[in-house]
Amino acid sequence: MTTVILLRHGRTTANAGGVLAGWTPGVELDETGQAQVAAVGARLAPVPLAAVVSSPLDRCRQTAGAVLAGRDLELQTDERLGEARYGDWTGRPLKELVKDPMWKVVQQHPSAAVFPGPEGEGLAQTQARAVAAVREWNARLGPDAVWLACSHGDVIKAVLADALGLHLDAFQRIVVDPASVSVVTYTETRPFVLRVNDTGGDVSALVPPRKRPRRRRGRDSDAVVGGGAGAAVP
Repeated sequence: MTTVILLRHGRTTANAGGVLAGWTPGVELDETGQAQVAAVGARLAPVPLAAVVSSPLDRCRQTAGAVLAGRDLELQTDERLGEARYGDWTGRPLKELVKDPMWKVVQQHPSAAVFPGPEGEGLAQTQARAVAAVREWNARLGPDAVWLACSHGDVIKAVLADALGLHLDAFQRIVVDPASVSVVTYTETRPFVLRVNDTGGDVSALVPPRKRPRRRRGRDSDAVVGGGAGAAVP
């Protein structure tokens, strides 16, 4: 089983100002965001990570840097984890965008939403590239790895929708706050979504157990009938 921790970047000046930042360069964490990522870095410190992979945008690199503190790892970047390419919507206030006819499409039928302008992409494209990135890093790092992907709200929601088996049109039902942690374990049969929008929970359950003899093929992919007892209590 490969486990990915999906970490959204901390709050930015654009978030606080109600502006859709997109791929605008130079958008950084504000004071609240800096405090958020310091806290999540400390919270994740006990979890051994095989890799920390980030969107190339500044706000994610800053957030991932807080997780890397004290670890003997180098930051990896992957453009496929970058923000949705909002095209002509980039840099505009949300209070203006809600009046755009495209807003209803994004809210009600996001799989059909293609952002305007030559640099705009469809949300379906965003999901496809992000899911491909996660699965390729899973394969690269191996079945026993726990790794972290630092990305953006819509991107993480799209990955979670895929892991939950939801159509992209349902992804707006998922909430991913700044500096929140969502966790997915991928097995041969199916993904298991362990956490969504976790902003303060204990993470000891994410520490891999000691090596044990390989169980029969397929057991790790089996869901626990009845729900199970939850994570082991230390």
